[in-house]
Formats: sequence, structure tokens, C-alpha cells
Amino acid sequence: MSQAGGVPLATWLAAFRLLRVWHRYEVRGLEGLLSPGAKLLVAYHGRPLALDQCMLTVTLYERLGYLPHGIIHGYFGQNRLLRWVIDGLGFVTGDGAEIADAVARGEHVLVQPGGTREGCRSFRHRYQVDWGDRLGYLRLAIRHGLPIVPVAGTGVDDTYLGLNDGYALGRRLGVPAGLPVWLGLGATGVWPLSLPFPVKVTQLIGAPIERHLEGRIDPADRAALQELHQEVRGAVQSLMDRARGQREVA
Repeated sequence: MSQAGGVPLATWLAAFRLLRVWHRYEVRGLEGLLSPGAKLLVAYHGRPLALDQCMLTVTLYERLGYLPHGIIHGYFGQNRLLRWVIDGLGFVTGDGAEIADAVARGEHVLVQPGGTREGCRSFRHRYQVDWGDRLGYLRLAIRHGLPIVPVAGTGVDDTYLGLNDGYALGRRLGVPAGLPVWLGLGATGVWPLSLPFPVKVTQLIGAPIERHLEGRIDPADRAALQELHQEVRGAVQSLMDRARGQREVA
């Protein structure tokens, strides 16, 4: 069992349980994450907080007794208060001893390669996987022997109306730590002071990708990593497209 707990965990669980109701949250394929053994959940980062992934962590907590160990923006590890929060949730800012310990306990790890680049875009760029050449998550999966489970859905990019490319503006303004400057509108005003629009969120869990295990891909072989990267990216995009189609005919 992880060491997460206290006020941060209690607050997280309460908030995202309420949001599951607000968004009529539904997850399909959850059974694949309930079998023994740690897995690397590789997900689409919809809007700044990726609310669907946050709600998934609560659902998994209720079934498995822990929050998946999210790898989040490094800025959270630089501030004492934020460090207290992420420690209470069992989240980490990189691939260190905490990840090795979690994998040894058989606990899942959650990563969103698109980060704020993907999550803080305008309404013109919704439901489009945008990971660039970020390959670190693949090296993590190889290093720790983790099957890769693609995760995506629909609804999350409609929770707020994005008015600009926050990642690009943050870089243009030279904001420290690469933080975005994003303007989004929600149901009750401007993000982050607004509730999200009460759209239905449906999430799909894909089949595990395992061909990188047992030494089949050298983590130093960039061409092989790029090929696997495109496979995982394509699997996440396919799940999202399928989820959106299901919603449109429902």
C-alpha cells in the first residue's frame, strides 16, 4: 500500500467523486486495470486538469485501494505546499525511487505525454493527440517492465472553452518552469475559478501494448522508440475517436 493520505487525499476523493456525478462519468474497459501487476497508463491530457484522468484515479482507488501514481509537472516539486499536496496523493515529478517502489508493490503509474502542451490549447484544437517527440514515458516502461495501457475518451475537451494556446503564450512570455498562460471559460466564469461545463465524460481503457517488454526494444534505439511512440499515440487517438463516435450516436 502506498503512503499517500491525509488532507490532500481526502480532498481529492471528495472533489472528483462530486465531479463524476456532474459529468455523468462512465468508464469502459476498467477490468483490464484490475488484474494483478503494475501497468503504465498512457493518457490524453484534456484541458489543464485532465478531469477524466482525475476521475479515473478515484474509481481505481475505490477498487484497488490506492491512487495511480501520476507523473506531473516538475514545478509541483519546487514549492513546499505543492510538494505536500502531491506527496499526499502519491504523485511524483519524475522517474525516481518512488516509481520503482510503486512498481514493486504492483501499483499503476499514470503519465500524459502531451502535458500542458496538449491540455492548454484553444477550442480549435480539441481531441487531437499532440505528444511531439516526447519518448521518456517509453523508456520508463522499458526500464520498469510495464505494459502500456492507452487511455482516452470524450467530453473532457468540452469542459472548458479554450481561448488561446497557453503553452505557446507561456513560452513567449518566458514564464518560469515552462508553465502555460491559458484563458478558458467554464460554466460559471473564467478557469480556474469556474466550474466546468456539465458535459458527459466517457472514458475508454484500451488493450495493453507489450512488444517493448523482455528486451525486445533497446531504450537507446531512437528509431524503434519512435515507431512504438507512433503506435501508442495512434492507439490513444483511436480510442478517443471511437468514444466520440459512440457519444454522437447515443
